[in-house]
Amino acid sequence: MHGWIEGFQSSIDYIENNLDQELDIGEIAKMAALSPFYYQRIFGALCGMTVGDYIRARRMTLAAQELSTGDDKVIDIALKYGYDSPDSFAKAFRQFHGIPPSRAREDGIALRSFAPMHIKITMEGGNMLDYRISEKAPFTIVGFKRRFDSDTSYQDIPKFWQEWQKDPKGINGAFGVCTDTDGKMFDYWIAQLYMPWEDIHEGCETYQIPGGLWAQFECRGPLPDALQKVNTQIWSEWLPSLTGYELAGNYSLEFYMPPADDPADSVSYIWVPLRKL
Repeated sequence: MHGWIEGFQSSIDYIENNLDQELDIGEIAKMAALSPFYYQRIFGALCGMTVGDYIRARRMTLAAQELSTGDDKVIDIALKYGYDSPDSFAKAFRQFHGIPPSRAREDGIALRSFAPMHIKITMEGGNMLDYRISEKAPFTIVGFKRRFDSDTSYQDIPKFWQEWQKDPKGINGAFGVCTDTDGKMFDYWIAQLYMPWEDIHEGCETYQIPGGLWAQFECRGPLPDALQKVNTQIWSEWLPSLTGYELAGNYSLEFYMPPADDPADSVSYIWVPLRKL
């Protein structure tokens, strides 16, 4: 566990040391020995925000400090922290600090500050996390997919589900599947198990999930709270203590049982692909 935490902290240190450079999610994730796909999901669970939001918060903090204590022009600070124009920088600055950058040098002006993160995971016990590891043959899903940005997916994916609920078009929504595209963008599927003898509805596609080992985590209770709680436990408690296995494949699944009469009795699962070390 110690080495895993050190690797993740190294990735945050890498961000901190390169805030005035172009940051690539692939290089950041490499510092933690993770794929960009998993890095962003683990970062969100551990830190409570996206990688992109964290980088913006740190850059806006440093930009305000430099504007309030130095003589550099706003355009120079904007370019230093990756903004192509004073207007885009001013918009981001105002969103974070509540004032335009031109006022940062005023005496007594209030500026916000976001400190660098330091990862510390304390295993306190007392939290039951039910899971099992099993091997599954390859299987194929069929459903609707849409591409999402990791920075905004938490807000946008629920909207995708709301759209689907209005017009399911024959898809029962048993699976929610994340599949990696380029690290920052990923495809999310609302899908069901594909049967070769069934017709594929208009607008649907198929995707084969490779066979292999899966860690399957049970989630009980109303959605999405039950799912989000277990997801946080997976990355903050289970993964740091995992031995004999490592994450495999840039995809993960949510599996939904038929709705229960009482939301408190709802059952769903998170599936994470593994391989033996």
